[in-house]
Amino acid sequence: MRQIHSDNTLSQKLERTEARANADFVETRARLEPESGAAWIEVGGAYAMFDGTESPLTQTFGLGIHEDATAKHLDRLEAFFKGHGAPVFHEVSPMADMSLLSLLGERGYRPIELTSVMYRPLQNVEIVNAMPNSEISTRPIGESEADVWAQTAARGWATVFDGLGDFMLALGKVAARTEGGKPFLAEIDGEPVAAAGFGIYDDVCILAGASTVPEARNKGSQNALLAARLHYAQERGCALAMMCALPGSQSQKNAQKNGFDIAYTRIKWQLFE
Repeated sequence: MRQIHSDNTLSQKLERTEARANADFVETRARLEPESGAAWIEVGGAYAMFDGTESPLTQTFGLGIHEDATAKHLDRLEAFFKGHGAPVFHEVSPMADMSLLSLLGERGYRPIELTSVMYRPLQNVEIVNAMPNSEISTRPIGESEADVWAQTAARGWATVFDGLGDFMLALGKVAARTEGGKPFLAEIDGEPVAAAGFGIYDDVCILAGASTVPEARNKGSQNALLAARLHYAQERGCALAMMCALPGSQSQKNAQKNGFDIAYTRIKWQLFE
């Protein structure tokens, strides 16, 4: 197996994959809900998304990775977000040139969040479920099951804090209909118990948004969904899988148990004026 190094080349690949997945989502939102004003642009290799003022997708990906970020780039990006009445956020890879940190500081940005960006090779490797359970079956959803998937995902997220379930239901109904997406369900006795996001862009797959309904937790659904998505991607010729998680979270631990390595820790910056 060819060794993959955590460097700028890998970061370009991972950041562009996540950017494309989110652009796919934004385009789907614009198609399904034209009144939302959802849109995205590319500036200096960075993808800037507007998906609503409260959406976690409203930010940039890949700033300073494909080419050095400049004040002119930031002027255009900030104008894009402000033109939509949205706050300005940038997810910045540590592989970007260090000059970007000074530039962000000079313009009034502050770091607000950290993300572990993880990856694992898929070619010529065995995919093993770290917690197998024969009761659990997994599969990609059919075209008519988008709302079922969204409802299952929302039930899983609803216990995190009040109001999150409704927010994730609306988000999930769009995510389940994206062109590059292939969401997965986990079932026990034919009943959906967990949902997970998934998409393939060129030879990289991205795993996102797994949640389990309260009554079915701690049975191995998330590990089953992780292994199933990796198998699916491997069978379709993907060379690499990626996912993101909060540092030290259970999602990160589950990924590491299933062969993922941390490529780098990314910083999210917000503009304060």
